[in-house]
Amino acid sequence: MATTTKSNQASTLVYSTEAGGRMCPDCRAPMAQCRCKELEKARTPATDGIVRVSHETKGRKGKGVTVIKGLALDAAALAAVGKQLKTACGSGGTVKDGVIEIQGDHRELVIAALVKQGHTVKRAGG
Repeated sequence: MATTTKSNQASTLVYSTEAGGRMCPDCRAPMAQCRCKELEKARTPATDGIVRVSHETKGRKGKGVTVIKGLALDAAALAAVGKQLKTACGSGGTVKDGVIEIQGDHRELVIAALVKQGHTVKRAGG
């Protein structure tokens, strides 16, 4: 037997004795099997469609890196683009938290490569 709460227009299942207790309001799966938080982490934050390329030295002991933000891609695709850009620049780098960092000042090469891939790119910062 399932117990539901009533909202203005529709009912939402919040507890089910058949499924073993509390239910997730978003995916309607038992809380033990809910994957909503994992899916939320996998999603990229909403962007305005513009890729921003900048140069930063802060927190890197004076060493500069080219930072690429705003690519609306999943983690695997972002890693693939990061690898392509590192290869094009002939430099090392990393992909962390939806941001690609490439060692050195390679803004012009990165902008050219991203425009060639069809992205709208802006040079950010100085």
